[in-house]
Amino acid sequence: MGFSSALQSRAAHEALIVRQDAELRLMETMKRSIQMKAKCDKEYAISLTAVAQQGLKIDRADEMQGSLISKSWRSYMDELDHQAKQFKFNAEQLEVVCDKFTHLSQDKRKARKAYQEEHAKIAARLNHLTDEVVRKKSEYQKHLEGYKALRTRFEENYIKAPSRSGRKLDDVRDKYQKACRKLHLTHNEYVLSITEAIEVEKDFRNVLLPGLLEHQQSVQESFILLWRNILQEAAQYGDLTADKYKEIQKRIDTVIGNINPTEEYGEFTEKYNYVSRTSPTTPLLFQFDETLIQDIPGKLQSSTLTVDNLTVDWLRNRLQELEGAVRDCQEKQLKMIEHVNGGSPVANGSIISNGSNTSNGIQSNKDSLCRQSKDLNALRCQEKQKQKLVDMIKCALNEVGCEELPSGCDDDLTLEQNFIENGYNNEQQISLSTNRPLYEEEWFHGVLPREEVVRLLNNDGDFLVRETIRNEESQIVLSVCWNGHKHFIVQTTGEGNFRFEGPPFASIQELIMHQYHSELPVTVKSGAILRRPVCRERWELSNDDVVLLERIGRGNFGDVYKAKLKSTKLDVAVKTCRMTLPDEQKRKFLQEGRILKQYDHPNIVKLIGICVQKQPIMIVMELVLGGSLLTYLRKNSNGLTTRQQMGMCRDAAAGMRYLESKNCIHRDLAARNCLVDLEHSVKISDFGMSREEEEYIVSDGMKQIPVKWTAPEALNFGKYTSLCDVWSYGILMWEIFSKGDTPYSGMTNSRARERIDTGYRMPTPKSTPEEMYRLMLQCWAADAESRPHFDEIYNVVDALILRLDNSH
Repeated sequence: MGFSSALQSRAAHEALIVRQDAELRLMETMKRSIQMKAKCDKEYAISLTAVAQQGLKIDRADEMQGSLISKSWRSYMDELDHQAKQFKFNAEQLEVVCDKFTHLSQDKRKARKAYQEEHAKIAARLNHLTDEVVRKKSEYQKHLEGYKALRTRFEENYIKAPSRSGRKLDDVRDKYQKACRKLHLTHNEYVLSITEAIEVEKDFRNVLLPGLLEHQQSVQESFILLWRNILQEAAQYGDLTADKYKEIQKRIDTVIGNINPTEEYGEFTEKYNYVSRTSPTTPLLFQFDETLIQDIPGKLQSSTLTVDNLTVDWLRNRLQELEGAVRDCQEKQLKMIEHVNGGSPVANGSIISNGSNTSNGIQSNKDSLCRQSKDLNALRCQEKQKQKLVDMIKCALNEVGCEELPSGCDDDLTLEQNFIENGYNNEQQISLSTNRPLYEEEWFHGVLPREEVVRLLNNDGDFLVRETIRNEESQIVLSVCWNGHKHFIVQTTGEGNFRFEGPPFASIQELIMHQYHSELPVTVKSGAILRRPVCRERWELSNDDVVLLERIGRGNFGDVYKAKLKSTKLDVAVKTCRMTLPDEQKRKFLQEGRILKQYDHPNIVKLIGICVQKQPIMIVMELVLGGSLLTYLRKNSNGLTTRQQMGMCRDAAAGMRYLESKNCIHRDLAARNCLVDLEHSVKISDFGMSREEEEYIVSDGMKQIPVKWTAPEALNFGKYTSLCDVWSYGILMWEIFSKGDTPYSGMTNSRARERIDTGYRMPTPKSTPEEMYRLMLQCWAADAESRPHFDEIYNVVDALILRLDNSH
């Protein structure tokens, strides 16, 4: 149990400061005691010297010439004198020890001050943003009151004006529009401040505060280590050779030797972990106050940015500022990583160069690495926080098509027109009707996410039509490649027709065909012309072609079903995505399908297609009848042979060798994510965390990381390569030969991680061939470059199987 998990509360933080003060007082007490001992030893040395000198003053010494008794006495006195000199030397060394205590005390005070300042710094930002949210809300309420008053005044003047015009009415309308603009801008600032506060608070609890505490624990333990060394040195200079003193010294050595830096704070952290008043920091909840917009008709939605002619310029400027901040964070991270890899110091002094030590050698290599990791984590958190706001603004700008912006007071400023046409009565709009379902069109791609759409539109004029959900309402969007990618929401007229800027049409198909055949731009501002419809890819299946039969499992995004394809009568496995998930999660869900569609290997589960025409989105894959490898191992533990287990290892190595050749990092290789067919063949599955790149750096936290299967460099630095999958493969081998046991049984994730960092490796499962366990240990090499690649692993396992077959 460490500082990062047990000392997050305010009470624990204050207790840690009190503990440091107590340690400083104890250090001063030790220093004074050793100073007194040095003084006593010096005085004793002087007295012992006087004894020796007195003993050498022998009367009539010449008369004792040749006497053995006299010679022995002189030797005795010489030894006393030698002993006095040794006591004097020890006393002088104890004074040096006192000086070391002085330096240690000074360094410890500096470290305590640095910790307090760092803790205050990261807490101050959260407090500042909390105050900022309150301030933005107050501004919101002020502008809201002004807006409501001017809206009422405008409505009253408009009704009273006989000709719907006049100087007074124009003046009221102008003030009303200004109040509307202020309200919308304040709305966006409020939404952004809440979003930023949520990200900062999350990083405070999950990254920055744990990182600071982990670093502080390393510093504290370094002081304990040096403190122990000083005590051992003091004890050394008080060591006497007489038997009675040897026993005393033995006891002193024993109690001093029992000091263990890693266990020094065990009881302390245990106490504050279980006392209810020092439980981990409770997450702060930041929510949009929906009472602010209850009485406002129009486009203001809680926690949603409003993009219109009043706010678009402000949003674009804000986006530019945030993108600059993201680039700045990325550049700082890159420089820091380059300095670390090159062994050079970072400009801010957080990394000690070339192993040199400051503050009397307090900072060990472990401390330096811990600080590097903490500083990088802080930068990554800043980047992620700003990127969250960037994505939010980009999404809001893109959803309205970038080119087409609704009026900032769309619902309010069209009030005048509604008065004229409807006289306060909102007539029900004509229902949408078409001659044939839109989903039958080959260029309609259903609810395919924007990220996937962009991949399909490559040349100017390429276009397709899709569906999106905004504010729980379905909208049809025309996506076009034209000097980039543009997205136009199909507008619905009051008569139930469809249009962009041109004439209205009775159906969306007619509208698209008009734009396509006329070669007129969709909007004058965009200039986008439709030239080539992009039809659904062969792996985009119709939802109606899939018949769900029975649920066979549950995934991260939704349920997994056994199903049947109507067209081929083929039994398949179908992963579904819950309709209520946000678009970001749906994109992650489809990532597995995007990766699998390009792979073809007998030990990789095959993709048959995806269904995106309507909700729910589904991924259709081959049905592997044996089910999960983990379940299979546990159910068949008594009947599995060593040959079958080695064959499973070979199958997994073959699949991973193929992925490695494609620069695909799986990141979640484990028995639970492998499948077994009826012939005991293993197939790699579950690519939800996979990445198609040679190296992948995690920047979104480590919440869902399977700690006991993940390589140390990925856990410590967020750096993934195919050699991280090799580590996971070693755990998979252990699972296979232990017939489904849980790795590091009885250990928590944090305890297993600590043991691994100190060199611990799991023992061989019962009846595992020696060569296979040796291969496991090679996969678990601390240095990633020392691990074998999957091509080598496959060859080793295949050769072992061949040798086993020949021996029978």
